[in-house]
Amino acid sequence: MSTSSPEAVKKLVENMQTDLRSLSMECKKKFPPVKEAAESGIVKIKTIAARNTDILSALKENSSEVVQPFLMGCGTKEPKITQLCLAAIQRLMSHEVVSEAAAGNIINMLWQLMENGLEELKLLQTVLVLLTTNTVVHDDVLSKAIVLCFRLHFTKDNITNNTAAATVRQVVTVVFERMVAEDERFKGIVEQPPPVQGNSNRRSVSTLRPSAKDAYMLFQDLCQLVNADAPYWLVGMTEMTRTFGLELLESVLNDFPGVFLQHQEFSFLLKERVCPLVIKLFSPNIKFRQGSSSSASPAPVEKPYFPICMRLLRVVSVLIKHFYSLLVTECEIFLSLLVKFLDGEKPQWLRAVAVESVHRLCVQPHLLRSFCQSYDMKQHSTKVFRDIVNALGSFIQSLFIVPNAGNSAAVSAAKNNIGTPGTAQNGQGSGGAGGTMTTQAAFEYRGTWIPLMAVSVQGSAKATYLEMLDKVEPPSIPEGYAMSVAFSALLDLVRGITSMIERELGAEEQEAAEFREAHPEQEWKPQPGSHLVWEEMVSACWCGLLAALSLLLDASTDETATENILKAELTMASLCGRLGLVTPRDAFITAICKASLPPHYALTVLSSNATNLSNKAYSIQGQTVQIISPSSESHQQVVAVGQPLAAQPQGTVVLTAKNIQCMRTLLNLAHCHGAVLGTSWQLVLATLQHLVWILGLKPSAGGALKPGRVVEGPSTVLTTAVMTDLPIISNILSRLFESSQYLDDVSLHHLINGLCSLSLEAMELAYGNNKEPSLFAVAKLLETGLVNMDRIEILWRPLTGHLLEVCQHPNSRMREWGAEALTALIKAGLSYKHDPPLAQNQRLQLLLLNPLKELSNVLHADIRQKQLESVLQILQSQGDCLGPGWPLVLAVIGAIRNDQGESLIRTAFQCLQLVVTDFLPTMPCTCLQIVVDVAGSFGLQNQELNISLTSIGLLWNISDYFFQRGEAITQELEREEELMQKQAREQGETLNRPFHPAPPFDCLWLCLYAKLGELCVDPRPAVRKSAGQTLFSTIAAHGTLLQQPTWHIVVWKVLFQLLDCVRTSSTNADKEKIESGGGNILIHHSRDTAEKQWAETWVLTLAGVARIFNTRRYLLQQLGDFFEAWEVLLNHIQSAALSKNNEVSLAALKSFQEILQIVTPVKDSDKVVDTLAAMVVPPVLIDPLSASGPGRPLVRSDSLIERLTRYNGAELQVPPPGEESALEDSALWWSAWNTWYRTGTDSTRPPTGPIEKLSFIPSQPFLTALIQIFPALYQHIKSNFSMEDLKKLGVILQGAVSVPISSDASPFILPSYTEAVLTSLQEAVLTALDVLQKAICVGPENLQVMYPAIFEQLLLFVKFSCKPPQYGRMDTKHVANAKYNQIQLFAPAEWVALNYVPFAERSLEVMEDLYHKTACHKAVINEKVLQNIIKTLRIPLGLKYACPSESTWKLAVSSLLKVLSIGLPVARQHASSGKFDTMWPELAKAFEDFLFTKSTPPDNLSIQEFQKNEAIDVEVVKLISTEILPFSNLIPKDFVAQIMAMLNKGSIHSQPVSFTEAEIEQRMREEFSKVCFETLLQFSFSSKVSTPQEGYISRMALSVLLKRSQDVLRRYVEDERLSGRCPLPRQQVTEIIFVLKAISTLMDSLKKTQPENVDDNTWAQVIALYPTLVECITCSSSEVSCALKEALGPFKDFMQPPISKVQNGES
Repeated sequence: MSTSSPEAVKKLVENMQTDLRSLSMECKKKFPPVKEAAESGIVKIKTIAARNTDILSALKENSSEVVQPFLMGCGTKEPKITQLCLAAIQRLMSHEVVSEAAAGNIINMLWQLMENGLEELKLLQTVLVLLTTNTVVHDDVLSKAIVLCFRLHFTKDNITNNTAAATVRQVVTVVFERMVAEDERFKGIVEQPPPVQGNSNRRSVSTLRPSAKDAYMLFQDLCQLVNADAPYWLVGMTEMTRTFGLELLESVLNDFPGVFLQHQEFSFLLKERVCPLVIKLFSPNIKFRQGSSSSASPAPVEKPYFPICMRLLRVVSVLIKHFYSLLVTECEIFLSLLVKFLDGEKPQWLRAVAVESVHRLCVQPHLLRSFCQSYDMKQHSTKVFRDIVNALGSFIQSLFIVPNAGNSAAVSAAKNNIGTPGTAQNGQGSGGAGGTMTTQAAFEYRGTWIPLMAVSVQGSAKATYLEMLDKVEPPSIPEGYAMSVAFSALLDLVRGITSMIERELGAEEQEAAEFREAHPEQEWKPQPGSHLVWEEMVSACWCGLLAALSLLLDASTDETATENILKAELTMASLCGRLGLVTPRDAFITAICKASLPPHYALTVLSSNATNLSNKAYSIQGQTVQIISPSSESHQQVVAVGQPLAAQPQGTVVLTAKNIQCMRTLLNLAHCHGAVLGTSWQLVLATLQHLVWILGLKPSAGGALKPGRVVEGPSTVLTTAVMTDLPIISNILSRLFESSQYLDDVSLHHLINGLCSLSLEAMELAYGNNKEPSLFAVAKLLETGLVNMDRIEILWRPLTGHLLEVCQHPNSRMREWGAEALTALIKAGLSYKHDPPLAQNQRLQLLLLNPLKELSNVLHADIRQKQLESVLQILQSQGDCLGPGWPLVLAVIGAIRNDQGESLIRTAFQCLQLVVTDFLPTMPCTCLQIVVDVAGSFGLQNQELNISLTSIGLLWNISDYFFQRGEAITQELEREEELMQKQAREQGETLNRPFHPAPPFDCLWLCLYAKLGELCVDPRPAVRKSAGQTLFSTIAAHGTLLQQPTWHIVVWKVLFQLLDCVRTSSTNADKEKIESGGGNILIHHSRDTAEKQWAETWVLTLAGVARIFNTRRYLLQQLGDFFEAWEVLLNHIQSAALSKNNEVSLAALKSFQEILQIVTPVKDSDKVVDTLAAMVVPPVLIDPLSASGPGRPLVRSDSLIERLTRYNGAELQVPPPGEESALEDSALWWSAWNTWYRTGTDSTRPPTGPIEKLSFIPSQPFLTALIQIFPALYQHIKSNFSMEDLKKLGVILQGAVSVPISSDASPFILPSYTEAVLTSLQEAVLTALDVLQKAICVGPENLQVMYPAIFEQLLLFVKFSCKPPQYGRMDTKHVANAKYNQIQLFAPAEWVALNYVPFAERSLEVMEDLYHKTACHKAVINEKVLQNIIKTLRIPLGLKYACPSESTWKLAVSSLLKVLSIGLPVARQHASSGKFDTMWPELAKAFEDFLFTKSTPPDNLSIQEFQKNEAIDVEVVKLISTEILPFSNLIPKDFVAQIMAMLNKGSIHSQPVSFTEAEIEQRMREEFSKVCFETLLQFSFSSKVSTPQEGYISRMALSVLLKRSQDVLRRYVEDERLSGRCPLPRQQVTEIIFVLKAISTLMDSLKKTQPENVDDNTWAQVIALYPTLVECITCSSSEVSCALKEALGPFKDFMQPPISKVQNGES
């Protein structure tokens, strides 16, 4: 809530009144005047509140009166009253309602209280509130208030003193803040400068504004007081301390620097008052020398006083920081003083605070630069900046060299640890005082041990002793403090200077770049001034820095400290390099190199360099400081023990953690600042090589160095600490050489030459021993080459020349790395994106590839392996752009020999594979022949079978490539051919190449076939097989590309020659069993003799030749000797098919199939007919087994014609084949048919004599294939196919189906007995018949006489379902009882007859289908086909349940029904002709046999099954009722009589005394009986009765039925009565129920029939039943009751005979 809000004002008024009331109460007795004043005050306030809207301003106007009562109250000096009044006054102040006058009164009152020593804290509080809430108090009143606070600071009460001090500080701040605020207000207003009097700096105070004036007076008096003079303005001061005054001065200078810089008056105060004061106060410190005056002599000089000295230094720091620009001369004095304070003779505390002050300067680089500009660069000035740095350095050295008395503890501690250098190296320092060293950071040098403390954050100077404002006595400085601060100061100094200069350098470079962009033609000139300053700064400080840093680096025992020192050296080195200051740069680098190596390590490069440096001694303030050489006894953790790199082993050297750290810095330097190293490279490289060697780093891929295995150097011991560091070190090492890409050409050459000379040294060392060589140089040559690929030409020759030498080196590790480096460079060179690209720079490409070829001359196998591996990688990455380099690469791949060992061959082969799969299109076509030769040589090598096989695959891929790119290759080869011929002519030689007369492209193919031909008769079966398949596939797939004369060579020279060779080899092959295929490979029994293996080759060859004849017939027919070739082929096929080897014979048939699928060349005149045939005839399915056969027919898209068109334009000019070629064609087919018939009869003829075990029975796949050939063959001979041929075919088909299976094959061919599946052979037989009947169907009339023969064949097969066929006199087991395990175990040589049921059933379906199509054909009617069908079907129908398979009789019934539904109408149609007379008795017998079968159903037949079977019987009756009885006038009478008798038999249940199972079954067919009965009834009452005889028959039947019903009912009533409680037998109950149901059915029929169709006799019999039915009512069976109810119901309609009505005059 703000103080001016209405609520606040209201509350204020209330509080005032309350305060006044309290005051009047308190003063009622003792102080009546105060009481009155208070009461009048209440009235006054009420009045103000009532009259004014702005109460606050009204209160302020009247504040003197309002405050008066309270001031009087304070005057009483009563504590209680005083406190009340002060509180009230403070409340008024805080609401800012106190006027200037009132404020003066209040201050006066407070002064009185102060003098009386009352309420001191309240007083201070009140003053503070008064001064901070508003600005009404100024001038003298303000000074009085300030003096009041000062006076209270010097009371006897501590709390009051401290509070007063705080208040004074705040008040001083308030005064200056008011001035700042005032300046802000007047900022925009331009002042008229008053006239300057003389040249005085001092302006009169009167020109200052009020607040400024107050501030000026205050500051001036503070100076007076510190100087122990009387104040001008602060009147009434009684005492003052210098320390407090200095603190106040410092805070004002620090917090309000702007005031002094903006106002001349204040600047003047600084110069004239502050600086002289400081210098004066410093004097005791300057003159004092520690220990110079003994206590005995009188003290001539004032002793330095810590509190004042420390505060003076603080003031000096502020002056230098903020006002350096105003006080250049004064600052020079201050800085010189500071430097002096660091002297060893000064007291410890003084040195400490001085070093803290120096630290404050070191963190301000810009200030340091100003020093350098203002002092060091002026001619006759002190070199202040250099002195500061040197002073720091000598300060640090003095701490080590002159251990002071206060440090004795440290000295003794260190002394305990001084041992021989040896012990120190062995890492002693775990016991005694040394224990502390491992934990605490410290410096330790020649027995002086100085701990290191964390004194401040990097970059900020946080002081400790400069802040000890409360201490009077000099504090004791902990050991190591001064060192720690000096160390921080040193680091901050380096960090500040370097970052500042580098930032400015960077800016300058950017400026230069921008300038060059804008004005490319002009030269950019930097301002020289800045460079001079930078160089001066570096020159001034580097000696001192290097001396101090080297010493500290040697003495440091803490990793972080070491890191910081190294970083400082590194940044200095790089800065010197950038500024081109060679000597300091080399000095810093040498220091780092020396620190990286073990102490006293013999490295000549460094020693020479160091001597130059150490001869220069640097003078620091008159002391001569040598660059200290490392002391060997520093207590460092040993992290690695290794061997020095030297020709003679010299024991071990030790690397400490610090060495490793220095090494990392060295790496860092070389990596980040390599560009400025110049001549120092040599130094760095040598050092690194030695370190890498000692650490045991070994090169890995790409030249990076990785930690080697410890095994390799038993003398190298690494701790885990260094192990984790090594990967990082190796990473930095690599990055270092990567950065060589930024070097210019000259320095790059220096780097390469340096590395080569290092490498030559290493090679020298490695000669004559197989010790581990130093591979540093080789690895780094590789790395440098890799990153400089863009300018590789300038270094390629020296680089690869050197590496090829390394590859010949006897030391295996050395040459291995030479090869690694060389191949890596070649690979990188090829993959690099050069400009211009390699494809357009053949010279460079060959230059890069040449060293790879050179490697072939090296005899070491490991180098060859490396060479091939890199060829592989080159192919993988650059294969598509090798161009002219291909012959080079192929020569490297093809240079293999059998004696080379597997792995080289394998690697070379991988390269070849890659070439073939990916790069054929990219190479010049002239190289293709080389590729074929190389691939062939891999096929023939005998080291590795898999490679031989795969290389055959490659030949296939090559052929594919030739095919796809035929045109392009042809053109290119022909161009080349012309060139070569031209050259040959010019030189007068003949052109010599294989297969010369053929065109070059064909020659390429013939070379390929020649290679494959060689491989086809290789001794290894796998190679033969693979080569054969490839040869035929190639010819088949790509033969179209060859020209016609070339084909002639292919057929007679390649193919038939191969067949002859193979047949000869097969017949002569060894029949000995081969135990195993070498190693532990098992050989399958079908391949375990050489003969069997050659048989496979024969199969393959035959199939291949057949396939070529098939697919290339167009071409071959035009060669002129096609007929002879065809004869040769058929001869081969026939002899192979009749051979006793299953595999060969089956394959021969496959080949036969193959050539029969040939499409006859179409003459124009035949086209129409042929297309018609093609539409109807389905494509012949090849048995699935053939898919796995060796010569699998390849499905070729018939783009044959297109290919011919494309490649052999000539062939299209041949006239279409004329008549004679068609005749020749059919002659070919008929000879093929004769071959087929001969083969078929020979192979299916059953053996005549008794069977011997060894006789040859053809296999199922063979027979299947044989039969499958027929459809294809038939397509070509159907036009002349006669009945005679059909009979021949029938013989073969039946013979084939009858052949049994050898029991060991049965599980593979036979389906399990439960599945109704046909074997492939049976399928084929049906297919053959199917093809025939379809051909007959669309053929001419004369063919249709063949239908009955086909039916006959099919019906023959149908009979197999009940009686399987015999094969000669051979005993076969039926598959039904031959379970497989018995076959396997007990009858290994038995033969198993097939399961013929599915076959017979399928034949039945086919027959039914065929009959459907052909029922009306003349031949079918004349040959009594329908009768034969019924006769055949009678067999399964009669057997019914006795059939081998239940499905058979069911199918027979359904077929019968279907055949009759088609055949009966035909029979009725031809009734008059008498052709069907003999059929009717057959049909009646069939019905009789089936409906009243003699076989009994099986015991396990379920009710549902029985009902299904009954439903079939019902179907038959329904057929009779729909298809036969309605047409009785067209059907023989005897037949109708037989049918009626059957129905009667079916509808009546006779009840003999004893009943057999069959009768029970019959009696249970209730539905059947009902249907028979209904049919009878329907037929009886039909009004369409044509002859009296028929009506008589049915009436007879009905009367018999009614009489039978009457008997059954009567007997039931009697039995029921006699049996008493015993239930009647189930059969009798069933019978009575059926009778009752029959009566119900009869009643229904009578109701539906016209009354005149029913005979009176029938009525009488029906009515006579009624009483008998009534008698049955007493029966106990509920089932009978239900049936009875249904039977009695309808009688109500017949209770009296209906009266016949007269209609239209007829009765």
